Amino acid sequence: MEKKNWMPTAILETIEDGIYVIDTDYNVEYMNGRMIELFGDGTGKKCYEVINNQTSLCPWCRAREIFEGKRFYGERYLPKVDKTFAMTELPLQRTEDTLKLAIFRDITEQKQQESQLRASEEKYRNLFEHVGVGVYISSKEGKFIDCNQALLDMLGYDSKEEFLNIDISTDLYVRPEDRRKFQRLIERDGQIRDYEVEFKRKDGAPITILLTSHVRYDHQGNVLGYEGLNVDQSERFRMERKLKEAHDFMNKIIQSSPNPIMAADLKGNIIEWNRAAEKTLGYPAEETIGKMHITRVYPEGLAYKLMKMIRSPEHGGVGMLRSYPMLYVRRDGVTIDGTLSAAMIYDDAGNEVATVGSFVDMTERIKMERTLHTTQEQLLQSEKLAAMGKLTSQVAHELNNPLYGIMNTLELLKTEIPPENKRRKLLDMSLSETVRLADMLKKMLSFSRPDQEEKIAADFNTIIEEMLILHEKQLQEYSIKVVTELAENIDPVYVSKNQMRQVILNMISNARDAMAEGGTLTFRTYQQDNEVRIDISDTGHGIKEENVNRIFDSFFTTKTSVKGVGLGLSVCYGFIKDHGGDIKVRTKHGEGTTFTIILPACRQQD
Repeated sequence: MEKKNWMPTAILETIEDGIYVIDTDYNVEYMNGRMIELFGDGTGKKCYEVINNQTSLCPWCRAREIFEGKRFYGERYLPKVDKTFAMTELPLQRTEDTLKLAIFRDITEQKQQESQLRASEEKYRNLFEHVGVGVYISSKEGKFIDCNQALLDMLGYDSKEEFLNIDISTDLYVRPEDRRKFQRLIERDGQIRDYEVEFKRKDGAPITILLTSHVRYDHQGNVLGYEGLNVDQSERFRMERKLKEAHDFMNKIIQSSPNPIMAADLKGNIIEWNRAAEKTLGYPAEETIGKMHITRVYPEGLAYKLMKMIRSPEHGGVGMLRSYPMLYVRRDGVTIDGTLSAAMIYDDAGNEVATVGSFVDMTERIKMERTLHTTQEQLLQSEKLAAMGKLTSQVAHELNNPLYGIMNTLELLKTEIPPENKRRKLLDMSLSETVRLADMLKKMLSFSRPDQEEKIAADFNTIIEEMLILHEKQLQEYSIKVVTELAENIDPVYVSKNQMRQVILNMISNARDAMAEGGTLTFRTYQQDNEVRIDISDTGHGIKEENVNRIFDSFFTTKTSVKGVGLGLSVCYGFIKDHGGDIKVRTKHGEGTTFTIILPACRQQD
């Protein structure tokens, strides 16, 4: 039994990710254009041959689990194309069985960028850890949040965990009042330099420290804590310079990134905004950092959805969001297509403190791809028209001579049949149709280079009746019953009668082919406002869903090469469009088809 269409392939062809579908025997049933571009057309082959050049299942294959209803998200490097993909595999239920749908998103560039970013972060962390001065971050309440190994060595602690749990006022300061004095000074001025104080080592021995620190504020200006350097007098200036260089280096990395980078606290207030973000989104850093909410750059409601996705394990792991396609809103209101990679930032206790994201602007790429697609469509149409021109000349050359022989024979027969004889009318109509067929051969290119056919105000009911009289006997031979429901007093239509006859002839021919074992062919005319409508319905085998959107394409046909070359409906569609009308189709496979021709009515002048 032939399978029905099971998915909207037209939509999948517009997706930039590679998509393919396999059945339970690992046969590839469908590949979209992007997948074919990446791996070549493998429809009908085994998936492991197409994807991995294997003769057996890939070692990481999860297909059996997918067929059982599970889903899989992960990354795979495929040597065949030397690319890394974010893979999404999920079951796809079809009436008679279950399929597996896989989505391949090319993340090769992203992985390279992530590798570079990790290297930069590692360099910064190495600098933090190996700088030869005690570096710390502490809370206002008197706990250390982070410190480097140099500070632990300076104060004699073997374990960072132990050091982060001490009380700064009582366990670190020799005199607790010095802690309170330090807080008053630094919170008054925002920073403190060369503050001399005595700390206690773990063993209780005092050590004199020169403390240089600054306050850490939240977006509302409240004091979160302090961070800075602990150095002895001889090392102070050298270490301070190194830490400044480390901060500058990290800032340069962020500011020099070609992609917009932004960070926000958990309330959505922006705390980081690099130069690429300024250029791409139009907001200067001085107007965003600490002043603007991150929801301003996302479509309404999207920011909260993104936070939910980052916390979910389904989009790159908990705390991560990888290459999520989305829209950004510029300052001028223009939306920008792009992808977002984001991550949650945690403190040492595992608490969420902020999010950071990197946005890749895909506007130019999408514009270029659309332009390329348009160019390809134009080229394809040109190739079709060229082929049509060649075909037309061949057909005209081969058919003109026998057609003229038929016309001459019919003219001779007319001399033998009196004008009042009923058969004379059939003979005249046959001769007229033969003349029209000869004329049509010269004008088959009208859908690509239309001639100016003579148009007159005509009654479409008359056109239908004439064509049915001509083909009545033939339809009877095919056991096809003709039903006409032609509305009276419909307005005439301004048309080329020859072209409309060709349209009706093509519809009759298609209906006859669709009802090989007989059936009912119904013609119905009616008027809606300023439109004359003609319904032509058959009770044949119908049109498959996957072919409905292609039936008006030039050279598309489901018939054998003997019956057609795929020009009939394309030419009819061109004729109707040239008359300012339209053709619509309703069909159900196995139950018949209805074509509706819509033409503008020609109002009679009073």
